[in-house]
Amino acid sequence: MEDKSEIKKGIKHPASEEDLRVFLNETGVVWKGMSLGDFMFSRTEDSISHVTSKVNRFSNPSDLKITDMRYCVLQLGPEGSRHPIIRIDTNQGIYGLGEVRDSGDERYALLLKSRILGENPCNVEMLFKIIKQFGHHGRQGGGVSGVEMALWDLAGKAYGVPCWQLLGGRYRDKVRLYSYLPVHDGANMDIPKFKADVKHRLEEQGYTWLKFYPSLDIIQHIPGALVNSRFWTEPKTNDITTYSRTKQPFTQLQITEKGLDALAEYVDNVRNVIGYDIPLSADGFGNYDINTCIRVGQALDPFRLAWLEDMLSWEMTDQLKVLTDTLQTPVMTGEDIYLKEEFIKLCNAQAVDMIHPDLATSGGMLETKKIGDYAEEKGISMAMHASGSPVLFMANVHCAAATQNFLALEMTTQAVDNPWWQNLVITTDGRKLVEQGYGNVPLAAPGLGIELNEEEVKKHLFPPDKSYFAPTPEWDDKRAADHLWSGRYTLGQPTGIVPK
Repeated sequence: MEDKSEIKKGIKHPASEEDLRVFLNETGVVWKGMSLGDFMFSRTEDSISHVTSKVNRFSNPSDLKITDMRYCVLQLGPEGSRHPIIRIDTNQGIYGLGEVRDSGDERYALLLKSRILGENPCNVEMLFKIIKQFGHHGRQGGGVSGVEMALWDLAGKAYGVPCWQLLGGRYRDKVRLYSYLPVHDGANMDIPKFKADVKHRLEEQGYTWLKFYPSLDIIQHIPGALVNSRFWTEPKTNDITTYSRTKQPFTQLQITEKGLDALAEYVDNVRNVIGYDIPLSADGFGNYDINTCIRVGQALDPFRLAWLEDMLSWEMTDQLKVLTDTLQTPVMTGEDIYLKEEFIKLCNAQAVDMIHPDLATSGGMLETKKIGDYAEEKGISMAMHASGSPVLFMANVHCAAATQNFLALEMTTQAVDNPWWQNLVITTDGRKLVEQGYGNVPLAAPGLGIELNEEEVKKHLFPPDKSYFAPTPEWDDKRAADHLWSGRYTLGQPTGIVPK
């Protein structure tokens, strides 16, 4: 390989050296705390001393071994909300951060510890194939997804490159974000206050895509707006027949013409404040069957909403296909789907116009990129659902940067409106996480490009469990045979089994 002195000879022309130095320094490219300009024009021994000052000289990425998995749990929203953060440690002192999906259980991740101890974390796809059998749809995918994120963070740090580089490179330097509208009572909307709040979102915070809930809460107070609603207002705590635990087609809740008119009036008021230059997405409609979905969708078609999200449960492919073919507004689903296979079914059937994976459920960063790439081949775009800490946010940013058909990434109100949310981490390249409605893609920072701000994190630990990355030796031992098929014979050893 050409050494540094030879490289210098190639750029030592008097007319070019100063221009190159200025260019490298002004681009702000930093490696191991030293600008690329300083690196190129400093003494070789000084450069090597600087960039290796914190490197274990007796190891390299091929010698990395996983030695531990630990966790802490954050409370980012209302009382009871929980966001588990995991940390995977190695024999070289570097570690990776990941996050279990909101309201998920850290034990979904801890279960996997015994399966990856002693392995090289840089073999991400191989390890993913070992652990992916232990995930499932919804929050149950959070453990596998969180571990996968942490492995990519580790691999990026080990090789000194951002995660997006390991995913194949980036399409963009900034990731567009969509934010929720400020919450207002649809029954008694204070229009002047609503206008002021929207102006703050768009002009001061800089968001260019908004989302809201045209839900049944907006019209349920109106007499004659709903059919069969009184049954569902009865409190049935932890009853499997509660409204929130009953799938959409099985409530037989219906909306009258009066209810549809009131819902359309509310959306019209919102649209008139926002205008039509800003994409406006819709979620949280209610649990009702496809016939009511069609009536609601047609009533809202005139307002050119960016998408109608999760009107039906994701596995109802045939009904989603009917809905997509009937409505003029794009239909979307996907936040509770684990792995690419179910997304492939939706895309092959053209059952949706857009997909909406949650990286903390779908299988992590590479699996979500694969999902986006497949959808792209079928002419389907991808937005990304997310609700979590800056750890999950940055995993999404890297994945979104590496996926061409990406539209926008969710920013919840807890992330947008809590000033301490960004302070939970420190970016290793000194950039802000979010600026004017966009997430900054780390251009040179290794891994996810963040480290936890321990002081701030400890202020927001989940009250029932305030442990902070304590040892977890109880999860070290594997007590099961994990293979998904039954072995019959052992080569070279007697089995006592006589073939039939």
